[in-house]
Amino acid sequence: MGHSSADHSRDPCPWVILNDMGAAFAMGAIGGGVWHAVKGAKNSPRGERMAGSVSALKARAPVLGGNFAVWGGLFSTFDCALKGIRHKEDPWNSIISGGLTGSVLAARGGAKAAAISGLVGGSLLALIEGISIAITRFTADRNKPVMPQLQ
Repeated sequence: MGHSSADHSRDPCPWVILNDMGAAFAMGAIGGGVWHAVKGAKNSPRGERMAGSVSALKARAPVLGGNFAVWGGLFSTFDCALKGIRHKEDPWNSIISGGLTGSVLAARGGAKAAAISGLVGGSLLALIEGISIAITRFTADRNKPVMPQLQ
């Protein structure tokens, strides 16, 4: 992109989509594995808890990982597209990407469901971006260099 605000610690845009999809799959599969393992053990009769736990984990964790990967891939695709269209990297890209991702994922439910999910997705990303900016400003103020007092 060549802009001063570009984040050079990340991969270039086509590759970041695959990277984010993989990371999202891993988060969903690990988190889903823990969740469904506990749920499987809880819903199994005594003496069968370990088998029920492993069975539920094997059946549901990859599905949840796949759902997370789809969300992460769509979000990153929209984010990269907005960076290319707007020639900016700012919080608005994430907010709009969250809204578009929510809308696309709910599009099968009709226009109303897509609009509501888009608003929820955009609102959640706006909340996340706002908290991120607040934390950055708070920590930046605490780490300002202070000139020592001369006596």
